[in-house]
Parts: sequence; C-alpha cells; structure tokens
Amino acid sequence: MAKRSKHVKPEHREILTAEVLASTRISPHFVRVTLGGPGLAGFTAMGFDQWFRLFMPGRDGNLKLPTSAGNLGWFAQYLMMGKEHRPLARNYTVRDYRAAGLGQFSSTAEIDIDFVSHGEDSPASTWANNATPGCEVGLLDEGITYQAPDHCDWTLLVGDESALPGIAGVLRSLPRETKGAVYLEIPCAEDEQELGEPEGVQVNWLVRTEPHGEVGALAAEAVREADLPGTGVYAFVAGEQKLAAGVRRHLSQEREIPKADITFTGYWRVGKSQGPA
Repeated sequence: MAKRSKHVKPEHREILTAEVLASTRISPHFVRVTLGGPGLAGFTAMGFDQWFRLFMPGRDGNLKLPTSAGNLGWFAQYLMMGKEHRPLARNYTVRDYRAAGLGQFSSTAEIDIDFVSHGEDSPASTWANNATPGCEVGLLDEGITYQAPDHCDWTLLVGDESALPGIAGVLRSLPRETKGAVYLEIPCAEDEQELGEPEGVQVNWLVRTEPHGEVGALAAEAVREADLPGTGVYAFVAGEQKLAAGVRRHLSQEREIPKADITFTGYWRVGKSQGPA
C-alpha cells in the first residue's frame, strides 16, 4: 500500500492579503472573525480541515508580510524581521468559506475563523477580540490533513475546542452517507455549535464540568469506552498534544487500527500557547 503524505497541499501557494469584515463573539469561548477583500480571489477552498497560516499585525501595529510562500522561505524571512515588526503568526482552520457573491458582509469571497478565546494572555485571542473592520492580515494556505482511505467505511473524529472548527469542516465536507461518531470536548455547554454532520454520524459533546480540569481527559475516556467497529475505521484526532498522542496510541495498540488509518495532530500543549482553531 502506498504511503500517504501527511498533507494534501494546494496546487498553488502564495501569501494572500485580506481584511477583517466582522468580529463577533458567538459563545463564551469562541470569537468568529470574518475576512474578505479582493485578495481572497486567489484562495481555493478545499473543504475538510483546510488550514492556513494567519499573519496578524506585529507589535508596532503594522502588517509586514514575507514575500516567499515556500516552506522554508517564508519562515526564514519571518525570522529575519525585527521583533517589533515581525507579524503575529498562528495556524488556523477554515470554519466556513463563502465564494464571491455569496458573502454575508461583502461581494468578495469570505472566510470565517473561529478563535478559541483564552483571555488577554493569548496574543491571538486579544487580536481577535479587538479586531475591527478594515484591519489587514495575511494568509498562507497549507491544505488539508484529513485523508480517509478507500478501504475505511466508518469515520471517528476526536478533539477538544481547538479542533472544533476543523472537525466542523470535515463534517460539512463528508459524503452524506458517511457513518461514524464524533467526540468533541468543550469548556461549557454554550459552546456547542451546529456542525452540519451527515445523518449517520453521531456527535457527542463532552462538557468539562471543572473550569480548570485536564483538557482532553473527557474525550480520551469517551473514546476508550466507545463501541467502535472492529474494522474499517478511519480516525482523525486533533487538539492538545497529550490528547492527540494518547488517543492515537489507544486506537493503534488496543483497538488495532492501523497507524496509517489514523491522522493525528497536536495543535497545542498545556502550558504553551494555543495552536490551531
């Protein structure tokens, strides 16, 4: 069996510019920022968990972008910028995409980004909470990681709040006849969202009852107790590093799901800055 690459990259990559159209708190722990503008005409929607690097204004309040879109080129340029001028760069997933003419706020294409709000200690959360229309940002598309093999006919999606936008994108993109289950851990019940899942996919919301409880513990335990098919399972696991690695280990060692049929990504780690949302 040919080994699949971890990412399905876009055919063409360039650093695009966009502007903030709206910023709305949609639940206690999520802020939705909508981007638009003529620069998004170069963005190709791939669906599923499509993710990108988002460049926000730096410490000096200005946006200075790398000119190279190569994997090493953009980062080398980024590091060469002075800390005061270097943009704030984080990874995010597309919560929703609307083509030009179908937007809610403009006639251009629009992208919704759901930021997990962590208070003033998170620079990206602070930016999202205070983003105003007209603020300019940069995007570098990185493609998708969800790659269900043809021999799998049952989908398992697992994550914490940082994985909610990506899992929502996967559910929206799945064939409507898909069967499977979702285990999503969130800080509070008010953070639940409509996900547009296929009828045959059961979504299980797992609410942390302790404000400072261990992130990912509920999701990991739910997967251990879940009644999963013996064969044909493709798993997509994302979120806090310990959750992603632990669930992958359980699925491969105790459920005997082939490692090639498990896509897992540690978006962030407890004690360090939050990763993709």
